[in-house]
Amino acid sequence: MSYHANEKGYYGEFGGAFIPEMLYPNCEELRQNYVQIMETDEFKNEFHQLLKDYVGRPTPLYFAERLSEKHQTKIYLKREDLCHTGAHKVNNTIGQILMAKKLGKNRIIAETGAGQHGVATATVCALMGIQCVVYMGEIDIARQSPNVARMKMLGAEVRAAKSGSRTLKDATNEAIRDWINNPVDTHYIIGSVVGPHPYPDMVARFQSVISEEVKWQLKEKEGRENPDYVVACVGGGSNAAGLYYHYLDTPEVGIIAVEAAGKGVNSGESAATSALGKVGIIHGSKTLLMQTDDGQITEPYSISAGLDYPGVGPMHAHLFKSGRGEFISITDDEAMTSGLELSQLEGIIPAIETSHAFAIFDYKKFEKDDIVVFNLSGRGDKDLNTYIDYFKL
Repeated sequence: MSYHANEKGYYGEFGGAFIPEMLYPNCEELRQNYVQIMETDEFKNEFHQLLKDYVGRPTPLYFAERLSEKHQTKIYLKREDLCHTGAHKVNNTIGQILMAKKLGKNRIIAETGAGQHGVATATVCALMGIQCVVYMGEIDIARQSPNVARMKMLGAEVRAAKSGSRTLKDATNEAIRDWINNPVDTHYIIGSVVGPHPYPDMVARFQSVISEEVKWQLKEKEGRENPDYVVACVGGGSNAAGLYYHYLDTPEVGIIAVEAAGKGVNSGESAATSALGKVGIIHGSKTLLMQTDDGQITEPYSISAGLDYPGVGPMHAHLFKSGRGEFISITDDEAMTSGLELSQLEGIIPAIETSHAFAIFDYKKFEKDDIVVFNLSGRGDKDLNTYIDYFKL
């Protein structure tokens, strides 16, 4: 059994392309071309050159000595926070901007929650001189103002989503509407492993550079390619997909996905999709989704703007349903505490999304000799105001 997408874009029962007829040509053009384009030497060379010279890859695999000592296991951090723009998001936007150029598109749209994907999209559009419109929920615009300023400085237009919960899912709805209205010249850069096929697979492939590097870096440091566990936070789940990618079909590597429990899984203010989700369709994909009994989407909540999505990517839904992945739900308070701990033990201030992953030690015990690789998916600059307010710094 493979945990990768099949040719129809399904991971087990999850995935596919459930889209209005008007979006069919857009998705179909992409589906027919994406693998072919990605596998040409020209594309690969350009992609890897930009990852090296512009993004700053490979990112270090860092042995966290003090954190390891505290939790009595061997902890490595994949330092995606050191990528240009401060998170893993740019790996995918570089790939997709090159894809858009190959398909002859001259206008880019994107959605963003925490703003990191918006910044990464605005960045590559500035790099390539392409018009950029980013949709962002009104609430997220307020709580992630430094990222909004960055996007504007980079020349992007930021449009507020003012309907519904005014967060990520609403920004995505607006972006999809835009794409339907501008099918010929516009490419939609989705920021996570969500949406209709081929997006979850395409984004996972672009992010797979993370686990590709981990394999040779771990071989250098430990004499083996496979850790015992790979751990990442999951909202939509692109940073996790990137870390898991080359280990999906390697059963001896444990996969741990960490979701946002918000104020508690059963508090009514949570984004723990694995615990609360039922099979449904959101943004063109069949997946696990938080919804009411009559199928209305439940508003998710998390202190981190990047994890409050009501669903999860189809790859992750399949990892959960099949038992291949172990899912742990972490509250706001646990995440904030672990973010402070990482800052003070290792001198690295993580994004609040990432902090969730480091809060699992109360729920999961590791052996002393286990090698556990965490995806340190983003840095905490964008969240300083939230940290300041929370800890009264």
